[in-house]
Amino acid sequence: QLQLVESGGGLVQPGGSLRLSCAASEFTLGYYAIGWFRQAPGKEREGVSCIARSGGSTNYADSVKGRFTISKDDAKNTVYLQMNSLKPEDTAVYYCAADRNSVGYCPMTTYQYDYWGRGTQVTVSS
Repeated sequence: QLQLVESGGGLVQPGGSLRLSCAASEFTLGYYAIGWFRQAPGKEREGVSCIARSGGSTNYADSVKGRFTISKDDAKNTVYLQMNSLKPEDTAVYYCAADRNSVGYCPMTTYQYDYWGRGTQVTVSS
């Protein structure tokens, strides 16, 4: 069973930073496109950022461009989401997901991802 585990969430004040990690056991993340998604209470899950399996292509939601950065460390089998200048509207449960089919790009739609973590809570509040 392929498992993804998110970590790094927490409570942070507006303007602060957090770095989320997505680690995998039993499989190599480098063979998958990896996406970060988030879901706030009462809202649909939305794409935040993603990185192609090669690491050469990334995408960001307009709402996080310039503030969030996705990266990967194949040696550690981990994908990161660095979140800076956090806003209260960034509050959500953040999930990472793996897509086994996409090559050369990464999708921002939930239905294209095959494996999901359980999520980590990010709360931005003063």
